[in-house]
Amino acid sequence: MATIEDFMNLDIRVGRIIEVQIHEAATKPMYILKVDLGQEIGERTIVAGIRDHYIMGGLENKRIICIVNLEPRKIAGVESQGMLLAAEDDQGNVVLLTTDSEIKEGSKIR
Repeated sequence: MATIEDFMNLDIRVGRIIEVQIHEAATKPMYILKVDLGQEIGERTIVAGIRDHYIMGGLENKRIICIVNLEPRKIAGVESQGMLLAAEDDQGNVVLLTTDSEIKEGSKIR
């Protein structure tokens, strides 16, 4: 079980996808996303395994929910500087966690 302190240690923010590229070097279907996380954090690169579930053109300008204080990790040679949040059902359908209306990039999830 996670404690409330564990949860409070996560920095979860609203980001807006500003660029999408296919991660050619990855063995699994992945995208390299440039995400605007607001003035305080700036732009980050996030590598995400969502290519089987989303087309490139449908991702630009989408507001997503990201964890921004994870240690960076190299994924097939590209440094991922955060993690987007998504839900997956028991049939393998994946959906990104998003906002239900516009809110400023970098807004904290509480």
